[in-house]
Amino acid sequence: MRRYLRVVGLCLACGFCSLLYAFSQLAVSLEEGAAGGRRPQAAAMGSWLADGGRGPGRGAGSAGFDRSGRYSLEAQPTEKMHLAVVACGERLEETVTMLKSALIFSIKPLQVHIFAEDQLHDSFKDRLDSWSFLQRFNYTLYPITFPSDSAVEWKKLFKPCASQRLFLPLILKEVDSLLYVDTDILFLRPVDDIWSLLKKFNSTQIAAMAPEHEEPRIGWYNRFARHPYYGKTGVNSGVMLMNMTRMRRKYFKNDMTTARLQWGDILMPLLKKYKLNITWGDQDLLNIMFFHNPESLFVFPCQWNYRPDHCIYGSNCREAEEEGVFILHGNRGVYHDDKQPAFRAMYEALRNCSFEDDAVRSLLKPLELELQKTVHTYCGKTYKIFIKQLTKSIRSRYDTPPKER
Repeated sequence: MRRYLRVVGLCLACGFCSLLYAFSQLAVSLEEGAAGGRRPQAAAMGSWLADGGRGPGRGAGSAGFDRSGRYSLEAQPTEKMHLAVVACGERLEETVTMLKSALIFSIKPLQVHIFAEDQLHDSFKDRLDSWSFLQRFNYTLYPITFPSDSAVEWKKLFKPCASQRLFLPLILKEVDSLLYVDTDILFLRPVDDIWSLLKKFNSTQIAAMAPEHEEPRIGWYNRFARHPYYGKTGVNSGVMLMNMTRMRRKYFKNDMTTARLQWGDILMPLLKKYKLNITWGDQDLLNIMFFHNPESLFVFPCQWNYRPDHCIYGSNCREAEEEGVFILHGNRGVYHDDKQPAFRAMYEALRNCSFEDDAVRSLLKPLELELQKTVHTYCGKTYKIFIKQLTKSIRSRYDTPPKER
């Protein structure tokens, strides 16, 4: 009996020692696994920084700036935002000013696609190559390109280059999503913020635009259009966010045939049917398309595309009154005449601003003084909505200077 108890005790002691050894090995393996899991992330951050933050999809994460402008070592996605613009004639300075406003506040890397007449290419290179110190900015220049069998007709539509935007999904085949803007756009908050609206698209939506008018009594489409248009007052295509992968895949309902047509197949038939009935060219064609496919459009508020129409007869953009203007659209040439001096003051302030942190911080005070001189106009009377979001953007991005930009 005594011998039996000794054997049992010996077995229990051996089992206890085995458990202790197993737990110690488990602890060592967990520590090694945790250390091993960090190494690729650190390597990815080093790769991204070595490339100045431009590298497309290098590694699983990156170091970068958080929304307040503070430098952060936390891994962040290196997703590039894609911005497109079409410039012809005397639109060089407007385009450069628009790009400056985008770069002053934006956080993620920005790839810009510039479609311009050949004679403008050297001027764009001279101006934009001087911004090489901006590590989150790349650009590509393209010629104005239309289908060879119908180029003459497309060039005659509205303005010589205006309809180029319709062909962006077919030209930029490798680009998934894109923000198109007219040259007379000024960003008053980061491009990142409108880019984030892509995540709000439902499964059927392929593009986003703002209404052409908020007040039907002064609307153009509902009073004068001789063709179908989206919603109650149509949409304005000066700021257009696109999921181009979905656009290329979609088959569109239309009033020309019972068969649904893809993007590349519907444009020319639309032009042939409606060319004698449209006034605003490519924007009218987009209105017709989304009239027949309303489920495909995401409509964002007027503060993302704020134009003189929103204040010229009195303020009629409620969202801008509450939160300020997010994107200013100076159509009708208002940046270059005295008809809407509030718009011109905003343009001149950003055109003359440099990328230096101190220059951006000191932008507001002289700008507000200039805007106060415009209160004799309807738009000037609401000048505070022009700088409400701009003030927030500057404080958020530049209160704590980043170590590098």
